[in-house]
Order: sequence, then C-alpha cells, then structure tokens
Amino acid sequence: MNTKNSWLRLLVIVLAIPAFVLNGWLLLLTLDYFKPIINIFVTATLLSFLLDYPVQRLQRYGIRRTIAILVVLLITLIIFIILGITLIPMIIQQFNTLLERLPSWIESGTQQIKTFEAWAMSRNIPVNVGGVTVQLLEKLSNQVQSLGGDVIGGVLTVFSRVLDVVITAAMTFYLLLHGDQLWDDFYQLFPTKIRLPIRTALRTNFKNYLIGQASVAGLLGIFMTLAFLIIRVPFGLLFGIAIGVMGLFPFGASLGISLVCFLVALNSIWLGVKVLIAAIIVDQIIENGIAPRLLGGFTGLNPVLILLSLLIGARIAGFLGLIVAVPLASFFKSLIAILQNPASESI
Repeated sequence: MNTKNSWLRLLVIVLAIPAFVLNGWLLLLTLDYFKPIINIFVTATLLSFLLDYPVQRLQRYGIRRTIAILVVLLITLIIFIILGITLIPMIIQQFNTLLERLPSWIESGTQQIKTFEAWAMSRNIPVNVGGVTVQLLEKLSNQVQSLGGDVIGGVLTVFSRVLDVVITAAMTFYLLLHGDQLWDDFYQLFPTKIRLPIRTALRTNFKNYLIGQASVAGLLGIFMTLAFLIIRVPFGLLFGIAIGVMGLFPFGASLGISLVCFLVALNSIWLGVKVLIAAIIVDQIIENGIAPRLLGGFTGLNPVLILLSLLIGARIAGFLGLIVAVPLASFFKSLIAILQNPASESI
C-alpha cells in the first residue's frame, strides 16, 4: 500500500512539473507585456524607500509629513538637475572619447603582449598567449562599442520619455504619502498571526538593504573617482562613477574594478597596476570599515544563492532586477522560515 502511495505521489509531482513550467512561462510573458508599467512602479517604490529616510528625519523636527515630502522631492529634483547639467555630460563625453581611443589601447595591449612574449622567449620561457589574447581583445572592442551604442541610446530614450519621468515622480510622491496604506492592504493577504513578522522581514530586507547599498555605492563612486584623479588615470571620472554604479549590487564593485584595471592596463601595464592597488585599498576601506555598519550583513544568503538571484534578476528585469534580486531572495527566505514556524519569527 505504501509503495502504491509513493508511486501516486511521484506521478502527481511529474504531472505537476509541466503545469508549473507553463504557468511560469505565462507569468513571464505577462510581466514582459506590462514591463514599462512595472518598471515605473518598481522605480517609484525604490525611490520612495530611499527618500522615506530623510522624510522621517525632517519629521523629527516637527515638520508635517506632506511638507517634508515636498521638501525632499524638491531637493532631489534640484540635485538631479545639477547632475544632469554638469556631471552627466562630462561622463557621456568621456565615454565617447573612450570608444574612440579603445582601438589604439587594444593595439597598445597587443604590442605589450608581443614584447612580453619576446622577453620570455629570450629566456627560454614557453609562453604563447598572443593569439588567444588578440581574439579576446577584438571581441572586447566589438562588445564595448556595441554597449556604447546601447548606453547612449538608452540615455537618450530615458530623456525623451518625459512623461514616464513625470509619472514616476508623481507615483513616488503618492507612495511616500500613502504608501503605508498600500502596504497594509498587501499584508491583509496573509494570516493575522504572521502579518507582523512579514512586515518586519520586508522592511528589513528591502528598505535597510537599499539604503545601505546605495550609501556604499555612492561612497565607493566618490572615493574611487578621487583616487583615480589623484593618480591621473585617463577617464577617471567615468571609471570611478562606473564602479560606484556597479556597487549597487553584490559582486558588482569587484567586477567593475577588474574591468577598469584591464582597460587601463591595455594602455599602460604599470598604470593598470597602480589602478588595481588604489582600487583595492579604497574597496577594502569601504567594504571592511563602512559597509558592515550600513548593511549589517542581514541578508543571510549563501554567496551561491546571491549570485543565482542576481542572474535570475538580470534575466527577468535587467538592471532593476539586479538591484532588487538580493533583498527579494532574502525576503523569500525569511517568508519560508515564517511559514514553517510563525511563532519563532513573531516580534
């Protein structure tokens, strides 16, 4: 009898897998159809999470929440306008110049490799990396040039969609003003005994993570830029800001540092070494001295799960998916723990 039940259970699981895959595929199609609307809502939600912190700080001084929200949004708008007038055009100019100089950098890197091979052969050291490296450099050149077109086109698209920007700003305002009511309605979907733990887990894994990660990424971008300007790295502003942006998600800063060091080393191997040393020093100071105080290590996820969640997030939602992947995965982990043992997670 037990064997028969086991076979029936296995049969049900096997039959359920196609239905699960089909429902997941239909869900992805639905999300892709409503992607512009979802992107606006997710962006507004992230902005409301980040801006709620200064709003609460102003409320502590006796300022009404509505006035505090308007003040914070006005200051944020002014900051974006200043950056759009001063910093962003400089970054775009440096990016375009980098694309123009990249072929000569690749040629310089190829010559350095040939010089190294000649030096090794003169000392009877078997080294043959020239052919593979040249192919990799050519592919890198094509990829960067293609990425350059996508980035510039994406920036122009964003600036051309003024209506989306206005809608996002308006939705951010209303989320700051009435977001608690919206989330209260969302929590009504769960049983009463686990609503508070779920609220706590969601706030911890999203709001605190986003504020901490954004703060770390901002500091990383500022100090990397200053370090690159001090040692006179070409396109130091572009490279520093790029590393800061990639620092918005785990492993992004290390990937950005590796890419920047490689690009600089193509032009000058010794300057690439100096960039690597400076970047490691700045990264270690921030990661070991500042990041633990801001992030607190609360995600509790295995590095493998973090990497897997980043890959899934990037595949589904691109850059926004990279930003929300880790806190969302951590929330799901907390949700499973709460559902398994609600009493131990209640506060």
